[in-house]
Amino acid sequence: MSEEVATGPTGVHPIEHWVLHVDLDQFIAAVEVLRRPELTGLPVIVGGDGDPTKRGVVSTASYEAREHGVGSGMPLRLARRKSPDAVFLPVDREAYDEASAVVMATLRSLEWGGRPVVVEVLGWDEAFLAAGPLPDSEPAAQGAPLGRGRPWAGAAEELEAQGAADGSTTVVEAGQGSLPPLQQEAGGPASSGKGAPGGPSGAPRADPEDNLLADPLADPVRFAAHIRSRVLEETALHCSVGIGDNKLRAKIATDFGKPRGSYVLTAENWFEVMGERPTTALWGIGSKTAKKLAALGIDTVTQLAESDARVLAAELGPTMGPWYHRIGRGVSDSTVSAEPWVPRAHGRETTFQEDLEDWGQIAEEVRALTRQVVQDIDKEGRPAARVGLKLRYKPFFTISRSLTLPEATNDPDRLAEAAVSLLDRVEHDRPVRLLGVRLEMVPPEGGY
Repeated sequence: MSEEVATGPTGVHPIEHWVLHVDLDQFIAAVEVLRRPELTGLPVIVGGDGDPTKRGVVSTASYEAREHGVGSGMPLRLARRKSPDAVFLPVDREAYDEASAVVMATLRSLEWGGRPVVVEVLGWDEAFLAAGPLPDSEPAAQGAPLGRGRPWAGAAEELEAQGAADGSTTVVEAGQGSLPPLQQEAGGPASSGKGAPGGPSGAPRADPEDNLLADPLADPVRFAAHIRSRVLEETALHCSVGIGDNKLRAKIATDFGKPRGSYVLTAENWFEVMGERPTTALWGIGSKTAKKLAALGIDTVTQLAESDARVLAAELGPTMGPWYHRIGRGVSDSTVSAEPWVPRAHGRETTFQEDLEDWGQIAEEVRALTRQVVQDIDKEGRPAARVGLKLRYKPFFTISRSLTLPEATNDPDRLAEAAVSLLDRVEHDRPVRLLGVRLEMVPPEGGY
């Protein structure tokens, strides 16, 4: 697919109104195919050490493999059964780091409407973009918001670490920012896809002819096409671009544009596009939350948007309940930021090729994992204040335990013993197939 897909009105707002979300198509698989052109058009599955007879999970699958029902997070053994002719490859983090760095450098080199872009990196293969201030802007203007809407920070409930078959998997958790403050939008919850004439920000409309005469790329759809073209030119990788009037909508829009396309999702067409979709279609709502919402009679995005925020607060918590209500309406308030991401915690996990039944050996594995994680937090320069243990029994039952330390420390022996002490709070009656240790650090100076 090479054509551009877009819906919703564009070109009638100044570029400050727009947020773009860039997502590389099948990034890991695409990088591997670039390294091995002979794999073009074949089902490619990347995960673990590349051996589908071992325990491990799929990191990514090419579109050809996805046609056979293979998806990220699936056990490699199951993926092999679904796609027996697929090519299995090991994870190569250094190669993906290198490719991602080129992509992000390409994005940062762009200008939009004569302005440098602000790039907020989300991971190897995705980033938000917004137009930055004009080079000759007054200092006050340079502090103006760039784009709209950080949907939330660290609220994803399905951070399921991939159990690498060849050792430990590093898990770094999001932590920068906080939930946006609850604000009352004019008119209350909407029940249709029509937004206010001036757009959700209330900004006056700009003349699209003026924008296009000054710079054809001021139009967000055209700029999205320019992004895709530049990324392809510099990296030989394809990407898709979501276009929205805030980060939440831009993020969700990207999936509608995949692969190799763009899609526009705004207040004007939010309910038309999203209204009848399940709540899991929203960025930030996973299967567990969806089940809780379903128990309240809320199955679709429209039902969530039209629900009573007070009921949600009572049932799901005073912070998260109203926030779910907001994202049901597509509302997001914070801005695109190029500030470095600040993790709250680091963790590592190990999936064992053979289940462990010796609890003395299990304790030693916990100690070894903890020492690895201490090396990770030492790079942050912040000691640990809380220790967490994850344990997965055979066949696939997972539990977690945690404790707050009397005082923060980065002493590997003290942290290792704290992690081992959590084994006293689990049953020792079944074999163990996975262990994980998580160290939550003290906040940085100035907080998150």
